[in-house]
Amino acid sequence: MKKFVIITHVNHIRNQDQYYGYAPYVREMNLWLQYVDQLIVVAPLKKDNLTSIDLAYNCNDIFFSNIPDINFITFKSRISSVFKLPVIFWKIFLAMYRADHIHLRCPGNIGLIGCFVQILFPKKVKTAKYAGNWDPKSKQPWTYRLQKYILNNTILTRNMQVLVYGNWDGQSKNIKSFFTATYSQTEKEVVQKKSFQEGISFVFAGSLSKGKNPLYAIQIVNQLLKKGYNITFDLFGEGEERNNLQRFIFENKIEKFVFLHGNQDKETIKKAMKESHFVILPSKSEGWPKVIAEGMFWGCVALSTNVSCVSDMLDNGKRGMFLTMNLEKDVLQIEKILNNESEFFFKSKLALTWSQEYTTEVFNEEIKKLMLR
Repeated sequence: MKKFVIITHVNHIRNQDQYYGYAPYVREMNLWLQYVDQLIVVAPLKKDNLTSIDLAYNCNDIFFSNIPDINFITFKSRISSVFKLPVIFWKIFLAMYRADHIHLRCPGNIGLIGCFVQILFPKKVKTAKYAGNWDPKSKQPWTYRLQKYILNNTILTRNMQVLVYGNWDGQSKNIKSFFTATYSQTEKEVVQKKSFQEGISFVFAGSLSKGKNPLYAIQIVNQLLKKGYNITFDLFGEGEERNNLQRFIFENKIEKFVFLHGNQDKETIKKAMKESHFVILPSKSEGWPKVIAEGMFWGCVALSTNVSCVSDMLDNGKRGMFLTMNLEKDVLQIEKILNNESEFFFKSKLALTWSQEYTTEVFNEEIKKLMLR
């Protein structure tokens, strides 16, 4: 493999001749880069300080093509983005022209442009990672549906393997059901969870955004605290909802039980998962929610909305519990497992056994097949 191009909307930072991006994404891409001589990245480049959730690409030969960030949220941003489109289109075209393997990261505005440009290169080897919800019945922005249509269409999109989460009706030969992994075979261990009598631990990891619904998670814990359960709740991540969460915690006087830790590195979150009983994610939309798989790897019982492939991950509830987003109902069903510790340990064992099948070694072997085909 000579030249590998990544087309992505992920913001990057340059520091001492290295390029950094969101750590979970870069950590995954570094597995792909084992088979690459030269990496070409087409993405936005920001002037910002590095944080604990930034990671550098592991490649000695990187060419970075900086493109402007675009969005169509406001009228002003739409006008601005329209004028940026020709530059983005041209840079993506040049990168694809130079590449031996084209890799798209979808969904996203840059991924959508990449979907159109790749049509001009039917003979080149291509892969796309669709990290969102591939469920054709889910409600999604029209730009997401358009990307899915182009990627699934074998006339417009040739010589492409599209990695999606879950198995869905209407998949073309382009589509390959896939997964992702965080931990290696060497990290496997049987975690013995503490008895509920010693305290019950909840954990949340992800952006503090309305889409992830961290406030709802805190509301659940607040109701359980009112009922007398000995619970602590650790939240990891940053986002626009942080102030609202802090206000709710303060107003309900639960500062001694609910803790906002901000962005933390992989090892800190790993430690929290190992010590927690439940991982909670009341998200509106997901692809393969890594935080759920990561929590299950350490024996956490997942409390998640039934979106995307979560039903498969939880084996229709045998390995976890589905949140209905009705506070009263969700609190009642969580109480049932809090009052039945043997059921918790049964689900915990099933969760750990399933998730520990998806190691980075298995993931790497699947990537190798894609790269060397």
